Amino acid sequence: MASTPLEAEWRPSELELGRRLERRRQSTKSVLIAFVSSVVFVVVVGWAVLSSPGWEDVRRSFFDVDIAIASFPSILVGLWLNIQVLFVAAFAVAILGTTLAVLRSLRGPVFFPLRALATVYTDLFRGIPLLIVLYLVGFGLPALGVFGRVPVVLWGTIAIVLTYSAYIAEVLRAGMEAVHPSQRIAARSMGLTHGQTLRIVVIPQGVRKVVPALMNDFVSMQKDVGLISVLGAVDAVRAAQIAAAEYYNFTPYIVAALLFVAMALPMIRLTDYVSARLAKREQMGGVV
Repeated sequence: MASTPLEAEWRPSELELGRRLERRRQSTKSVLIAFVSSVVFVVVVGWAVLSSPGWEDVRRSFFDVDIAIASFPSILVGLWLNIQVLFVAAFAVAILGTTLAVLRSLRGPVFFPLRALATVYTDLFRGIPLLIVLYLVGFGLPALGVFGRVPVVLWGTIAIVLTYSAYIAEVLRAGMEAVHPSQRIAARSMGLTHGQTLRIVVIPQGVRKVVPALMNDFVSMQKDVGLISVLGAVDAVRAAQIAAAEYYNFTPYIVAALLFVAMALPMIRLTDYVSARLAKREQMGGVV
């Protein structure tokens, strides 16, 4: 029995095949051009740096391989302290930042004191540099003499949480306010309370809208945990400072910088991926 046209195997036309071939050629051409231009750029910049009069002095001061190998173990141990602070701070920031965002979203005159308190907090800690907050918390609070003996790492973690909670709260509040009011009205019409509406409807949708911004703040916090070294904590930065003073060389700082880059790079790439995926969904008409 002969097959009907609908049952026959579909094959692209010659015109479609030609279009696909042309797209592959254009893609290959673009990749080659990008590769060649990148190689030329690296060669030119490398030649400019290596041929500069002070390159040898810079190489000895910042890129000494022997010193890098010798200082690597102690800096790696210090980095583990930074990682511990990062995870504790990230958890605390998520809780405090969400609480502040919810407080600022409360409606009604009875909640005005809570809204005002949350507003003052976010304005204050977004305006004060993190370094100053570290000094105020790390040296000011212990001077009161009411907390006993507390490790400086804990004070540094508290300072990071206080500062980044203000940033996260504003990002979350922006996402929650971007949720269409009809979502709240629909949730309340179904019998949900204000708290249930926030927890089930508003917050999940708001978080999805600001995921890239939240991830970027997390990347920034990954770098700023290195500032706890100003309080005397022996983290990666402090270990690099000790090694630099021991060897009278700046190479340990480069080692610490590369370790921080290695720690942040996966999150940076993940942030780019999530941002591109959300943008693609918006262009396709999906719900973000």
